[in-house]
Parts: sequence; structure tokens; C-alpha cells
Amino acid sequence: MTRSITVLGATGSVGASTLDLVRRNRGNWRVVALTANCSAVELAKLAREFEAEVAVVGDESCLSDLREALAGSGVEAAGGPDALNEAAARGADITVAAIVGCAGLAPTMAAIEQGGTIALANKEALVSAGEVMTAAVAKHGATLLPVDSEHNAIFQCLEGEDLANVRWITLTASGGPFRDATREQIEAATPAQAVAHPNWDMGAKISVDSATMMNKGLEFIEAYHLFPVGLERLRIIVHPQSIVHSMVEYRDGSTLAQLGPSDMRVPIASALAWPQRMDTPCAPLDLAAIGTLTFRAPDEHMFPATRVARECAEAGGAAPAVLNAANEVAVAAFLAGKIKFTRIVAQCEQVLGLGIPPAPNTLDEVIAADADARRRAGELLERV
Repeated sequence: MTRSITVLGATGSVGASTLDLVRRNRGNWRVVALTANCSAVELAKLAREFEAEVAVVGDESCLSDLREALAGSGVEAAGGPDALNEAAARGADITVAAIVGCAGLAPTMAAIEQGGTIALANKEALVSAGEVMTAAVAKHGATLLPVDSEHNAIFQCLEGEDLANVRWITLTASGGPFRDATREQIEAATPAQAVAHPNWDMGAKISVDSATMMNKGLEFIEAYHLFPVGLERLRIIVHPQSIVHSMVEYRDGSTLAQLGPSDMRVPIASALAWPQRMDTPCAPLDLAAIGTLTFRAPDEHMFPATRVARECAEAGGAAPAVLNAANEVAVAAFLAGKIKFTRIVAQCEQVLGLGIPPAPNTLDEVIAADADARRRAGELLERV
């Protein structure tokens, strides 16, 4: 049966992996909308290939280039934040929400309000707006399927189970490129070193987050909203091989783990086909060749990001939104060569120390808290 799909963030790594799966099963999908921030030529190429109904650039200054690239194709072109929301609200059977940053909040909410299925790859939706988003999912009868490899692994391990029987949910972390580095090496870390993830092929921002372990801290907050077992039953463990993507331990002592290659097409395929399965081009695991799977506790002295994120989750309200915004500003500054690697998390703690706004009740209040945190982070960055 043909299903309709919208990909918000089609030119990013998650979007590219999603469309690779759609391409391999072309007859099963009708593409409603594809969006990007500004990659007009690349977006137009994808829109033509998949015969999308509409292609949208979030940056309206790129709209003329998009229209030129789509001339004669029959694909509608649009630009700007409102156009992103309208594309998300077209009501596809499944919407892949993969826009990076808070720019993805409003389009994700627009998709949720249609009551369909949302394959969620946008961290900010649950980190910054967890209570607001989950309330909207319940109100509109939407289905939220996690695409992050860790959360998708947990989702699979919980299938058909009662959360009351869960003893622990364990998020695994690769530890990033500096997991075996000395303090001196971490102090001197360059952007090129930070984005060179040993296991995953990801964008620059998320790669730096993995290097600081902030990515795992943000995923901890996401897990709290996705799997309501309580913060005290969530934990993180470092697993350098990135083969076990996460685990669930039950009260009878049984532990279920999801294993797979370090390829985002596996969790994306799980979401696209749910509650069924679909083929992927990923090579099967060769456990004999892998040989050894190792685990160790995270070092929060060397990598304090997971501690900071946990404290924000405990504080609740707007604290996670402030953390996320401060981290985005700090990571951008690091990638631009303005601050040292070790300043990223330190600056996040400083911004949090400047005060937390009241708990947001609406998406507009979340966005306002985010904007205020970015302003304060920018001012702090100028002083530094």
C-alpha cells in the first residue's frame, strides 16, 4: 500500500538516509513535502527525483534560487518559516522531523497537530519543549516514533511491555573521539578532531555534541519524556563499539538489548515500517568479526555534560531549553575557533547560572525562553 511521507530537513544526514530508503522502495511512497534550510539546488534535485508536491526552504532569501532550480518541474516552491509550517501541516501519513535546532520546533508541532505519525529526529522538540510536545501528542492523537538510534532501540526493547516492569533503561554512548584522550589532549582539541567521530557519519554540530557527551545528556532528557519511568530509572553507559544501541532491564532480571550496525538507516527503517519491518541495504552484524563488546561508566569529571543535563532534567521547566540554547551557541563558537573545546560545557553552566525563566506552557513560551538563553549566551561569549 502506498503511503505518503514528508521529510523536514531533507538535505541533512537523517533526511538523506530516509530518502535512500524511500528510493529503494519507491513504489511504496508518495512524497508530499521536502524541506531544507537553504540548499536550494540540492533540494530541487531531490524534489524532482521524488516528484514532491512542494519543496520549501526555511531561509526565504534562497527561494528565488529554489524556484529557478525547479522551473518546469511542476513542484511547488515556497520559503520562510510559515511555509515550513504549512508543509508540515499537509497531513502526510508519516512526517520525518529532522530539522536541526529550534527551527524545527514549530514545523514538528504543526505535524503533530494533524494527528499523524511523526518520526522524530529533532532533539529540540523534546529537550526544549518536552511537556508542551507530549501534551500536544496526547491531545491530537498523534504517534511519536523515535529515530535516534538509542531511543529507537529502547522503543523496540519496550514493545508490548508494561513500563511498571522496567527496572532500568540504559542509554549507550560511544564516548566520542576523545573517550580515551588525556586532559591535555582534550584541552587542545580542535574542531577538526571533534567532528571526526570514530563510529558515526554525522553533521558537525551533533559530532561536537558527541565529543562533549552533551548529545547523550540531551538524549537522557528526551528519554525522560519518551519513556516515563522516572529519572531515577534512566542511566548512561559508555559502549565504544556502538553495536548495542541501548538496553532495558526488567524487574525479573532480564535485559533486552537492540544491536545493529552504526548506520542511521536501521532506526529510520524501524520508524518508517512500524509496526512492520522493511529491508535495508545495511550489512548484517558479524559478531565473530567484532569479537568483543565493552562497557564502562561515563567519566563525568572529564565529560561533565551528562551531569549538567541530568541536573536540568531534575530542575525541569525551562532549564532544558536554556541548556540546549546555550549549547548551540557554544558549539557554534567552538567550530568558529572562538572558544576552546572545554569552554563549551563550562559556558552552558554559566548561562544556566544566570537564571531560568518560568516553566513554559506553550510553544511560543519555549521559543521565547530559547531566544533569551541565546541572547545571554551571546553576551557571555562576547565577554569571554
